[in-house]
Amino acid sequence: MKPFLLLATRAEDDVADEEYETICRFSGLQESHLHRVRLEAGPMPPIDLERYSGVVIGGSPFNSSDPPQLKSEVQRRAESEMRDLLDEVVARDFPFLGACYGVGTLGTHQGGIVDRTRGEEIGVIEVTLTEEGLRDPLLREFPPAFHGFVGHKEGTRTLAPAAVLLATGADCPVQMFRIKQNLYATQFHPELDAPALLRRIEAYKEHGYFPPAEAEDVKDRIRTGPPVTEPERILAAFVDRYAR
Repeated sequence: MKPFLLLATRAEDDVADEEYETICRFSGLQESHLHRVRLEAGPMPPIDLERYSGVVIGGSPFNSSDPPQLKSEVQRRAESEMRDLLDEVVARDFPFLGACYGVGTLGTHQGGIVDRTRGEEIGVIEVTLTEEGLRDPLLREFPPAFHGFVGHKEGTRTLAPAAVLLATGADCPVQMFRIKQNLYATQFHPELDAPALLRRIEAYKEHGYFPPAEAEDVKDRIRTGPPVTEPERILAAFVDRYAR
C-alpha cells in the first residue's frame, strides 16, 4: 500500500507526536504508512503525489484569518507551501482530509470566507449530517447526528462556492464539507479523543483560547460532557476508501 502523507504544523514535540499517534491509531495505519512532514520545522520538501494514497492536514495553532502582518514568518511560509500543493491536489481531485486546520486551508483556497465570527469555545457539540452528508460515501455508516470536539478561534462564515456542505452545528454551521468528489475538511476534531484534548488544553492554555485561569473549568467541560466516539471513525473511513 502507498502511504498517506500527514502535513503537521504544531511546534510542541509532545503535542505533535500525540497527534501523529492518534491519527495512526484512529486510521488503523502503521507508522510506516503515515509519512509526516512538520512544516513548522522547515520548508516543505518536494511532494510527489504519485507516492501517496492521500493527504491529511492535522490541526494547528495557526489561524488562517489572522492579518498577514500578525502571522509569523513560519506561518506565512507554511500557508504558501500548502496553497501551492493544494493547487495540484484540487486540480487532480486527489484524496485529501483536512482536520480542523483543513477548513482554513482548503476552504480559503477555494474561495470560502473563514473568520472569527464563527469561532467556538472548547467543548462538545452536536454535529448533524446534511442530506448530502447522509449520501456521502465517506459518511454512509455514520448516524445522522453525533457529538464532536471543537475549540477554534475561527470558522467558516461563507462556504466556498464549489463546496458541498456535509455536516452542520449550532454555532458554526459549517462543520464538514467536500470539494469535488475526494477533498474533505472538518471543523470538528476527528484526530482527538478526550485524553488527548485534555492534554492539548494544558499545552495551549496561554494561547488565547480561554483565560488561563479557567483551564480546569474547560477540562471539566470535557470530562463531564457526552461521550465522543464517531468523529475518529472518519480517519478509518478515509483510509479504507483511498488506500491504494
